[in-house]
Amino acid sequence: MNTVPRLRRSPLRFFLLVFALSLPFFFAGAFTTFQLLPGIPVTALIAVFCPATAAVILVCLESRTAGVRELLKRSFDFKRIRAKTWYAPIVLLAPGFAVLQYGLIRWMGVPLPVPRIPVVATLGMSIAMFVAALGEELGWSGYVIDPMQDRWGALPASILLGLVWAIWHFVPLMQLHRSPVWIAWWCLGTVAARVLIVWLYNNTGKSVFAAAVFHTMMNVSWQLFPIHGSYFDQRVNGVITALAAAVVIVVWGPRTLARYKNG
Repeated sequence: MNTVPRLRRSPLRFFLLVFALSLPFFFAGAFTTFQLLPGIPVTALIAVFCPATAAVILVCLESRTAGVRELLKRSFDFKRIRAKTWYAPIVLLAPGFAVLQYGLIRWMGVPLPVPRIPVVATLGMSIAMFVAALGEELGWSGYVIDPMQDRWGALPASILLGLVWAIWHFVPLMQLHRSPVWIAWWCLGTVAARVLIVWLYNNTGKSVFAAAVFHTMMNVSWQLFPIHGSYFDQRVNGVITALAAAVVIVVWGPRTLARYKNG
């Protein structure tokens, strides 16, 4: 198979293509306020597939259809997760952050409604969120993070990718009329979350499935927070996620965010 070494992949070209593909949806978002779920404009939900689309286009140019098949197969590469104990942070970390945030907000004296978690609706939402997460992670994790890590190391790469990831969301957030302060705290949590995603990715045999499931759990936890995330406090979430990322950096090390090197 004609493959292109990941060091020769251009992160800049990938990012430019993602933004170019997203522009029509961002533009359409200026003309519609329709939301499939609170805080999720329909145009933004479609745009989540732009990173995967950009990755498919570039992989096709690099490695033809064989490379595209290999990329898409990584959607369910759970066999890479050899140590099954990693499923605990993959699945439980984001809900744990939400529970901690709920307790802290209540402790600060802010009244919060009791969370309601309808089982069937939550299952359906989780499946939809997983598909959307793959639309992003096939690009962020499946294509661009490895050449970035090869060049700069895991921590600088994850922070840089986290910043690009955050900036990519700016237009939809502004269309939702989020305040600059809200967006700033959200960016802190988003960049820290990318560090955690890269940490999980590197410690699960470079599993895109692991990254997508964690991404899914972040979004589901936000939507299940009372009421459809309307009480979700980006300040508290940003601090909690940043502290967790700091612990990961100290314990696993900034160079690889892992205790061993994956291929």
